[in-house]
Amino acid sequence: MSDLPPPDECGRNDMGSTALKIVVLAAGMAVGLSLQALAQGASPAQPPKPEMRENCPGLVASRSPLFQRAAFDPASLRLAALAADQVRITFVGHATFLLESPQLVRIATDYNDYIRPNVLPDIITMNHAHSTHYTDRPDPSIPYVLRGWAGNEKPARIDMAFRDVRVRNVPTNIRSWGGGETERHGNSIFIFEIANLCIAHLGHLHHTLTQAQLDEMGRVDVVMVPVDGSYTLDLDGMIEVLQALKAPLLIPMHYFSGYSLDRFLSRMRQQWEVEVLEIPSAIISKTTLPAKPKILVMPGR
Repeated sequence: MSDLPPPDECGRNDMGSTALKIVVLAAGMAVGLSLQALAQGASPAQPPKPEMRENCPGLVASRSPLFQRAAFDPASLRLAALAADQVRITFVGHATFLLESPQLVRIATDYNDYIRPNVLPDIITMNHAHSTHYTDRPDPSIPYVLRGWAGNEKPARIDMAFRDVRVRNVPTNIRSWGGGETERHGNSIFIFEIANLCIAHLGHLHHTLTQAQLDEMGRVDVVMVPVDGSYTLDLDGMIEVLQALKAPLLIPMHYFSGYSLDRFLSRMRQQWEVEVLEIPSAIISKTTLPAKPKILVMPGR
């Protein structure tokens, strides 16, 4: 837009007329240059890809040993107590993780009838893609059952707090099992805010994220990412999502064989470090996040 004053009601303004000529001339030159570039085989400028730009609530670089392995007491089968700034993450299998907060709030992700933690959660989250990501028969004693879809093409809207945990969601679309139809808002990315950490579970993600979805998520510290490369988002698309999220710690899930996991890791090693744990559990805190993005592989499937 020009900073020159507008013409009067009859359009008589020499300064405005001169400015208009300049604008028209400049526009013509720009069009000519664009056509010349295209004639020479240049591609038109592409809009920038969406990327994470908001905090949730922010990142802290590593200042101490990276992860504390989760400590088990074999005699009592009890887990060691957590400090106020720690979260315990345990990979149960498929897309189900058990998250435990300092105040012992237990959360199970993509809760279903086939793969469940061996403790009763306080909160369960579910997605609608397949029966291995939800159940119609959750244990009635679970206090909070959070479905990541609302039906009738309406998005689920979840933002709740319980003790020292906040859970919220960002709806995404999914395709039907046959791939021909789209179920709008059938999946949710769940965000867990615990101990000053923001942990995102991508669920059964089928598409890359828009800038609006990234802004709604906010910058996250840990991402649980499906890496099968077929039933969810393809490998190139998932890597684009992870590059946009800019999270320092990634935990693979939803892989059906060592082949699909290895294929993902071989691509990711070009940009991320990889650490493989011997047990499916780790204790993570804000101050022990890696300074350089890392993939943490937990045994499971």
